[in-house]
Amino acid sequence: MLAHRTSFLNKAALVATLALLTAAGCHKKQAAPPPAAATAPATIAPPTASITADPMAIDLGQSVVLNWRTSNATSVSIDGIGEVPVNGTQTVSPSSSTNFHLVAKNDGGTTEANVRVTVRVPEVPAAPADNNGAAGSDAQFQANVQDIFFAYDSYDLSPQAATSITSAAAYLNAHPAIKILIGGYCDDRGSAEYNITLGENRANAAKTALVAAGVAGDRIRVVSYGKEKQFCTEQTESCWQQNRRDQFSIDR
Repeated sequence: MLAHRTSFLNKAALVATLALLTAAGCHKKQAAPPPAAATAPATIAPPTASITADPMAIDLGQSVVLNWRTSNATSVSIDGIGEVPVNGTQTVSPSSSTNFHLVAKNDGGTTEANVRVTVRVPEVPAAPADNNGAAGSDAQFQANVQDIFFAYDSYDLSPQAATSITSAAAYLNAHPAIKILIGGYCDDRGSAEYNITLGENRANAAKTALVAAGVAGDRIRVVSYGKEKQFCTEQTESCWQQNRRDQFSIDR
């Protein structure tokens, strides 16, 4: 009787165990969560850029202020000037009508901007031709190719100076055998080194204007005397004005 009871209990335990295993097997497996979507890399917007000129039209020898603004740019350049800050201004004196082309770059791309400056070059009046190409006398030369004068600390050509350059170019184009020397002078204020550079800029400003008016550049030589040679030694504005000049002479 005891053996029969033990056998019954064992069978009951076995049945319960099988039931539990069966119930456990009926549960569905939990689906694995989908993989997280890959994060797309952030895109970099191309830079923005603009450039203006003030004024946009000038007479030969005058200056223009370029003003440019960019955003998100890592490098900025302007044709004819080179690398520049991402925002800035610069004064330029183009010798002919010029298109200032700006290029702004970053890893997202390149943006370009342009502004055109018109340079009005005076028409050279016709002059009597020199059939022999003779240089003429010094008196004739000085009467037609006159010294020009500058404002303090400047090498911009004034309207009066531009008119003198136009007359000088007409005479020189009619006398192609003449070669000239342009000497740049300064008043005695400022250091010697600074005035040597300023005198050279003044002489080159006149040369640039003559070349634009048709005079061959290889006929023109420039030299700077800075403040070393003074035409007037009084400490007055009228005297200083006499010393701020370009002097023209026949280069023999």
